[in-house]
Amino acid sequence: MDFSWSLATSRKEKVISSIDVSHTRNIGIISHIDAGKTTVTERILFYSGETHKMGEVHDGQAVMDWMPQEQERGITITASATSCRWGDYRLNLIDTPGHIDFTIEVERSVRVLDGAVAIFSAVEGVQPQSELVWRQADRYRVPRVCLINKMDRMGADYRNVLSQMGQRLGARAVLLQLPVGAEASFSGVIDLLSEEFLTFSEQDQGRTVVRGEVPQDAVEAVRDARLELTEVAADFDDRVMAAFLEGKKVETALLKEALRQGTLSCQIFPVLFGSALRNKGVQPVLDAVCLYLPSPSEVASLVARKPGGGDPEPVLCDPGRPLAAFAFKVMAEEGRRLTYLRIYSGTVKAGASLLNATRGNTERVRHLFHMHAHKREEVANATAGDIVAVTGCQSTLTGDTLCDPAHPLVLEGMTVPEPVVSIAVEAKGIEDRAGLLTSLEYFQWEDPTFRVHEDQETGQTILTGMGELHLEVIIDRLRREYGVQVKTGRPRVVFREALRREVERREVFQALTEKRPERAEILLRLVPLSRGSGIRIVLPEPKPPLTAELLATLEQSLLQGCQGGGRTGYALTDLEVQVLELPVDPGMPAPGENTLRAAAQRGLALAAREAEPYLLEPIMKLELETPAEYLGKVLGGLQQKRGRVEGLDRRGELELVKATVPLAEMFGYMTELRSASKGRGSYTMEFQGFEEAPLQVQEQFGLKGSFHS
Repeated sequence: MDFSWSLATSRKEKVISSIDVSHTRNIGIISHIDAGKTTVTERILFYSGETHKMGEVHDGQAVMDWMPQEQERGITITASATSCRWGDYRLNLIDTPGHIDFTIEVERSVRVLDGAVAIFSAVEGVQPQSELVWRQADRYRVPRVCLINKMDRMGADYRNVLSQMGQRLGARAVLLQLPVGAEASFSGVIDLLSEEFLTFSEQDQGRTVVRGEVPQDAVEAVRDARLELTEVAADFDDRVMAAFLEGKKVETALLKEALRQGTLSCQIFPVLFGSALRNKGVQPVLDAVCLYLPSPSEVASLVARKPGGGDPEPVLCDPGRPLAAFAFKVMAEEGRRLTYLRIYSGTVKAGASLLNATRGNTERVRHLFHMHAHKREEVANATAGDIVAVTGCQSTLTGDTLCDPAHPLVLEGMTVPEPVVSIAVEAKGIEDRAGLLTSLEYFQWEDPTFRVHEDQETGQTILTGMGELHLEVIIDRLRREYGVQVKTGRPRVVFREALRREVERREVFQALTEKRPERAEILLRLVPLSRGSGIRIVLPEPKPPLTAELLATLEQSLLQGCQGGGRTGYALTDLEVQVLELPVDPGMPAPGENTLRAAAQRGLALAAREAEPYLLEPIMKLELETPAEYLGKVLGGLQQKRGRVEGLDRRGELELVKATVPLAEMFGYMTELRSASKGRGSYTMEFQGFEEAPLQVQEQFGLKGSFHS
C-alpha cells in the first residue's frame, strides 16, 4: 500500500470521529541533538498539507520550535505535539528535544507514544543521546522505524551506522531501501519491496515523488538485499519461510505483513534513508509509519490499579469503556494550566468532571484542544487512542491519572531523572521579588526535573535542574515571560548523601493539640543499599488503629525526610528505611498525621547522622571529538579533571574519546576544549551515576572519607 499518492494538496476537514482508531498513529521523533528531528517534522507537516511553507531550524522559522529560546539557539527545548493526515491515517506527532538537559521531555513523550521514528546522522552515527533515547524507548517497548538522515553530507557512511546500531544499541536493523549515490551525489533511494527507484522533485521542494526503474548497475545489489529482507521476514511468517526455502519470490504484501509483525514485537527495526534538509526521503518514512507502526488498539493493554492498591486491571483501547487518561505534560500560560493527556480508554467531553485518582481530587475539563505546536484547535470530545490538551485541571501534574469518578484507576507513572546542578538566585528589585516564587512555581508545574528550595543557612532561593543549559533557559524564561530579573550565583553540583552502616533508632514525639495531648513513637532501621538502588520504604501491615491512609502519610513523610538529607542537606539515596514498630497504647487512638510526621522525620534525620554519612558526586559519561593532532593535549586536560578514558576510536579525521568524568569538573569545559583544540573539538555528555566523592570534598562538609582512601 502506498499513501504518497492519496493525499491531495487541499487539506481535509479535521474531525476526530472521522478517523478510525486503527488508522491512528501516535508517534514521536527521537534522536541525538542535531540529527535532524525538527527538520524531518517540518517536512512531514509540509508534505501532509498541514503547513504551506517549510520552516527551517537554521533560520529560526521552524513551526515546532516556537519558543524564542529554541529559535535563537537552533535547538528543541520542549516537546511539541501536532497532528496531520497522511492518506487515510491521522498522525499524532511529538517532536522531542535531543539535548541531555531536556531528557524529561523525551521520557514523558515516549511514555505515551505507540511508535517512534529514530533518526541517526549518516556522518556521526549512533551518538550518546541516541543511546539514551533508544533505551527510553526500549523501557516502554515502543516499536521504531529508523531514518538514516544527512546522506548528502561529506563523510556519510550508512554501513557504519548500521554496524553501530547492532553493537551499541543491540538493534536488528533491516533495510527497506538502498541509497543511490553518496554524499553530494545522493539522488534518491531504491525501494526493496516495490523494486523501484524513488527520486524527489527539486521543482516543488520534494513534494512530487518520481518512481522509476532500478538503475542497471544496482540490479544485483537490490536482488541480494531483497533476499536478505525476505530471510528476516521469514522469521515472523511461516508462509514466507516456506516460499524462501523453495527459492520462490515472495509477494510484497506478505513480506510487509511479516515485517510488520517483527516491528511491532520490537525484534526488528526497519531502516530508510534520506536527506531531510534537501527534501529527499521523507514521504517513504510516512508510508513506513502507517505500514509498520501500531495503532493504539494494537499496543499491549496497560495495567492499572485501584487507588490504594488492589488487583491489576487491564485498560483497553475502547471508547465505550470507563475513561482512563494519563497526564504527561503540563504547561503554564499566564498562570493557567494547559494539561496534555493521552487517552487510553473511554471518551472525554468538554465540561466533564473527572477524578484525579493519583491525588484524590476532582478536576473539571473546560476545553479540549488538538495542538499544533503552540496553536490550538478546539474539539468537542476525544476518545481512546487520542492525544489532546485540556484546560481547567487546576492541580494535575505530570504522571497523574484522570479517570471516570465511578471507576477510579491509577496508571503506572514514569521515571523522572534526578537533577544534578543547582544555582542560587536572588531577585534584583522589590518588584521582581514579588513575582519570583510565583513564576518558579509555574516552572515546577511544567517540569518534574526542576526543583526549588530555600537554603536554610543563607536564605537564598536554590534552583536545581539537569544541567547548565536547563537552568540558563529557566532564567531566560523568567525574564522574557514573567518580567522577573534575577542575579545568579555560580552553578554548583548536587551531591547525594549515603550511609556506611546500618543503624536503628527509636523516636518519641509529643505534642499538645487543642483537643488533647498527642504522642507518636516509631522505631526505624536504616539499611544501606547498593549503588543506584534509590530509596525503599518498608512499612508494617495496617491494623487498627493504624489505617492504610495513615501509613501512606508516614511513607510520604519518610520520603520527604530522605529528600532533606542527614548531615549535609543533600538528599539521601541507596537506602532502605524499615519501620519496625509503631506502638500505640491500648485503648488510645492513633497519633495524628502531623505528630506522626514529626516523629518520623526527626527520627530519620538523627538516625542518618549516626550511620556515618558520606557524599556521592554525579559522574557523567563523556563522548568527545577532536582532531588527532590535539588528542594529547585534550587527554591531558581530562586527566587533570579526574576523567577516566574508557575508549578511543577514529571517525574520519577526528579522534573519538569515550570517558567518564565528575560533573563538578565540567563547568565551563567547552571554553577549555575549544582552546585546546583550536576551536575544532566538541563534546556531549549524559549522567551515568553517582560515585563516592574524594576525601577533600567530604572534609569540606565535615564528613569522613572512605575507609579505603
